[in-house]
Amino acid sequence: MKATLASFQDAFVDALYGQAPHDSRVAALVGQPGFAVYRNTVFQGSVDALEANFPAVLRLVGEDWFRATAAEYVALSPPTEARLLHYGRNFPDFLAAFEPARPLPYLPSVARLDYLWVEAHVAPDAGHITVADLLGWPPQLLERATLRVHPSARWHWFANEPAYTIWRANREGVDVPDDLVWEGEGALLLRPLSNVVWQPLSIGACALLDACAGECDLESAAKRALECEPDMNLSECISMLLTVGAIAEIAMHDTTP
Repeated sequence: MKATLASFQDAFVDALYGQAPHDSRVAALVGQPGFAVYRNTVFQGSVDALEANFPAVLRLVGEDWFRATAAEYVALSPPTEARLLHYGRNFPDFLAAFEPARPLPYLPSVARLDYLWVEAHVAPDAGHITVADLLGWPPQLLERATLRVHPSARWHWFANEPAYTIWRANREGVDVPDDLVWEGEGALLLRPLSNVVWQPLSIGACALLDACAGECDLESAAKRALECEPDMNLSECISMLLTVGAIAEIAMHDTTP
């Protein structure tokens, strides 16, 4: 009974997104006028969800181009869950391989930042520590501790284009600066309180957060950061991360045998 129901449901979903029905019961439904109306409603709802989740991409390419592209994406990657808040996880990868998007090589990176905003927005609530909390630790103990990254923090280094500047301008509804320098940029997005905030991030800071997220102690994380950006001011970087709320806690690994 369960297998039969599951088969029907799978075939029904496939038919909603344009695939030929492989179940006779679904085939009978597809021929009814009401199914076409329902299919169009579901399809348009998926396109609307992409439009809501990728506002910077939408502003860059315009509504007509976006909705036509979204329709192709939805046909290839229909939603896998009822909630559409998370829909579009692989939309940046789709754009990277989408031939009409090739004249805008930065578009996949902008889409990635849009989706990082979604992830930061829906991440669990958590507190964060301050510079004062760090100052209470002895240096010899602190270097063996781990800075736990806030659960809402999302960051990325874009080596080939100023993706953050382009994304921020379109997210905030302003023009991209005329003097834009075409070089790599990093970005940090997080929700320390009720709203998602964002700011640029250096390659060293990105490496530091990568190491912290990998449970490295602070000494090891600092070495990785300086390898990527030898002239970075490590103290200023850590202070900045604490000030914006990117660090949730300081953790000391148990070294007891």
